This record gives sequence, structure tokens and C-alpha cells, in this order.
Amino acid sequence: MSACLLVINAGSSSIKFTLYGLTEDTDLAVEINGQVAGIGDQGQFTASDAAGNKLIDQQLPSHAVALHSQAFEVIYHWLLGYLQGRTLLAVGHRIVHGGQFYAAPSLINDQVFEHLEALIPLAPLHQPHNLAPIRELQKLLPTLPQVACFDTAFHYTQPEVAHRLALPRKFAEAGLRRYGFHGLSYEYIANLLPQLKLAGARVIVAHLGSGASLCALKDGRSVATTMGFSPLDGLVMGTRCGSLDPGVLLYLMDHYQMDARALEKLLYFQSGLLGISGISADMSILLASQDQHAQEAVESFVYRVGRELGSLAAALGGIEALVFTGGIGEHSEIIRQRICEQAAWLGVAIDSTANQQQSSWFCISESESAVTAWVVRTDENLMIARHTLKLLSQN
Repeated sequence: MSACLLVINAGSSSIKFTLYGLTEDTDLAVEINGQVAGIGDQGQFTASDAAGNKLIDQQLPSHAVALHSQAFEVIYHWLLGYLQGRTLLAVGHRIVHGGQFYAAPSLINDQVFEHLEALIPLAPLHQPHNLAPIRELQKLLPTLPQVACFDTAFHYTQPEVAHRLALPRKFAEAGLRRYGFHGLSYEYIANLLPQLKLAGARVIVAHLGSGASLCALKDGRSVATTMGFSPLDGLVMGTRCGSLDPGVLLYLMDHYQMDARALEKLLYFQSGLLGISGISADMSILLASQDQHAQEAVESFVYRVGRELGSLAAALGGIEALVFTGGIGEHSEIIRQRICEQAAWLGVAIDSTANQQQSSWFCISESESAVTAWVVRTDENLMIARHTLKLLSQN
């Protein structure tokens, strides 16, 4: 495999990457998974091959990874040594926000990049980090094709009423609407539904991780989702609050003199599982704890998922399957069990033995369950790689 393709997924404090080799029939094969974590603090650069063998595990001083651009340069120079002259065809990037106009992946040029920069106010804690590696690559390899793949794009199939906010129309014209996120994950799951004999079915997918949301699918297309204008909306998350009465924000501003930046810090980084428990944002730590507040955090997480399942079932006009994915959804059999038990009224009957399996995808519902329940391992990076390869073939 002489040619390869790189996928970059830049988060708030890390840059994850996957290098794919291309076989003769253009199949994508994972060669390397890696990341620089701890950006802005003590950094750690790790990378492993497809078999899980460590290729590098290196601490990085804080001054070397103070910025996302610096972290990407570390990855870039290491990859140059690994590739040793092999052809890098393109780089695909996960971009959180595509705004009102990007309903599909896009080849990045100067105009597209300017559009994406203009969307920073819609996702100020995500978009700048997504764009930093693009900017660096434009300097380092200006002729290398780069492709933007949007977390919002998958939800453009929703009816207009699902996007609309009940605000004066001038705000909608300025881009204030429900967008939805985790679209690359949902798209990957949607593509697998035919293999599960769920093509055309009414399916709710639960992407449960440190960020968490639900998406209602009909014929593999997004009908409704729990996240809205921002990734704050919907479910209780690791450190994010989920749905919140706007009156709470007015109260905090009036009685605690909190400004926009203080509210941003509270809602994005100090709330959710961490805020309720006062212990951790990590679900596995909370499940292992006997502390009452930890148990209340888990209870709130499950309760909110259960309520939103009912809401999305209503939007679909019924439900035929429930799919769990994401870090918690894929790995926590306890959370899956509790959510399925709460959703028994929808027709979900969980098989406790089947729920203990570990594989890429498996069914966890009883044979007579009216609604089947599944666990499917998502792969956002592979979705990005496929989109990137497809755009290359069209240009």
C-alpha cells in the first residue's frame, strides 16, 4: 500500500488522527491510530499500529503543545518520518459546524475556509480547534487536498419544523436554528442498518459518551435529534448540562452576576455528570462509587435518555429498533440495561446475557422483543475517510 489518506479529529484538548492505507481496489485499511492529548498542559503523544502495537508514547513539555497548531506540527513531522516518501493523497477533517449552507462534505479552498471561520461564533469552543490543523497544512503542504466533513450535515434531512426555534425571524435569518451534532457517527450507523436488517425501519440511535445525544432515523435519514443550536442541548453529558430552562440563565445573570464567559464555563465544563456528582465526569468512576451524589448523577443521565427516547419515538410515529453507540453506549452494559428497562413501555425487552457480549455489533434484546436493541461500534474517522476518498474521485 503505497498511497495513504489521513483523517484529523481535533478536539478541545487533543488532536486524534488515523492514517489509512489504500489497497489496489481502493479499500481503506487502518495503519495507525494516534493522538496528542493534553494540549495547553502537559502533552502526551501516542500512536499504535492496526494491531495495537505502540509506535510511540512520548511526553511533551507544555511549551511544545501550548497551541493546537504546535500539536499538529508534532504529528506532522512524526508522520513524515513514518511515510518515508509515500504518497499522501489527502487529509479529511471533522468540522463540528457547517452552518446553514454545508449539507455535505466540501473540498477546502480559501473561500470555504473563510466561511468556516465565520461560523466560529456558532461553535466557539470547537470550531477554532477544528480549523487549526487545516491552517497549518495550508502552510506546510499548500497543494495537498483537504476535505471538511461536518457533524451537522447529516441532520439537514430533518423537516423545517424540527430546525425552527420559536424566536423572531430575524434571528433565524442570522443562523439561529436547531442544527444537531454527532452526524458523522449517526451516518456511519445509518450505513450499517441494512446489515442489521433494519433498512427502512424507525430507529433511535443513542450516541452516549462524554458528549451524548439521540437521533431518530427513518429510512436511514435523520428525522429529529436531541442536540440543537449547540452541543449543549438535550441529554445530561460528562460536563455539559443538557436541556436547561432559559430562565435559569437569566437568574444566574441577575443573582450571581455571571456574564457570558462565566456561563459558558459553567454549562460546558462544570455541569452534567461532574456537576451533579461533584466527583467525576467519567461514567465508569460514578458507577463504581457508593457516593449518593454519584448515584444521582447516573440516575439523572438514564432518566434524561428515557424521556428523550419517548420524545423521539413520538417524532418517528413509533420505534422498531434502538441502537447504542459511543464510549458509554458501547462499553457500559449497566447503563444499557437501565435504559432498556426504562424503555420497556416502548416494547424493549433486554436479554441480560446477550447484553454482556463484546464485538463490533450485536443484538441485546430478547427474541420476542417488539423493539430490537443493538450495540454498534461507531467509526467517525472511517466515515470521514470515505467522504474524502469520494470527493477526490470527483475532482
